[in-house]
Amino acid sequence: MKTEYIKVKVWDLPTRIFHWAMVMLMGLLWWSADAGEMQWHQIFAYSLLGLIAFRLLWGFVGSDTSKFSHFIYHPKIAFKYLKEVRTRGVSVVLGHNPIGGYMVVVLIAVISLQLVTGLFATDDIFTEGPLYSYVSSDTSAFMTWLHKTNFNLILLLSIIHILAVIIHAIKGDKLVGAMLTGYKKLPRPELSSNEQVNPMFKSEWIALVLFAVLAAVIFSYLIWPILQVL
Repeated sequence: MKTEYIKVKVWDLPTRIFHWAMVMLMGLLWWSADAGEMQWHQIFAYSLLGLIAFRLLWGFVGSDTSKFSHFIYHPKIAFKYLKEVRTRGVSVVLGHNPIGGYMVVVLIAVISLQLVTGLFATDDIFTEGPLYSYVSSDTSAFMTWLHKTNFNLILLLSIIHILAVIIHAIKGDKLVGAMLTGYKKLPRPELSSNEQVNPMFKSEWIALVLFAVLAAVIFSYLIWPILQVL
């Protein structure tokens, strides 16, 4: 019997913009650090800080599939999902699967750690984090070391994430397409309830207001002082 597929909206626009903006900013942060453009590195870092803050808020007040409660499962469920993957292969699910949900949390955590340590770091030449003067030289040195070391962890997790996306694409779960368009094709037998087929989406105006407030604070107190001396 041929499986019937239906097109379902999975991701709202704010979540998709967050995802691709984070990818872009991570690339710009890597370039600016490698090129020694530390003032731009700080601007990109503060921009990412605002973006992460928005995603954390949206994880509590946003659309159903964007909420942490929708994709952070009990560890027993995650282990059960892993066993099912080994026996039956990858299955297409609405939103993040149990393992993907944990990957989202880990990525946000390590990127947040990168941003926080950068606030206390220094390159010992021209650039210092805005909170550098509030800690001892030993603490700043540790934060600088952690900032550089944690970047390697971010690279490793990014590689794992990309490989997982490729594997899912091969198995028919096109995650990249869904994050671009917001829609997924899901097999009808796996949709057991109307709530799964039609998740609730919050108004994009709410997201815009949240982001505008955060952006105004970040720009006024962190980015504008740097732009004045560029």
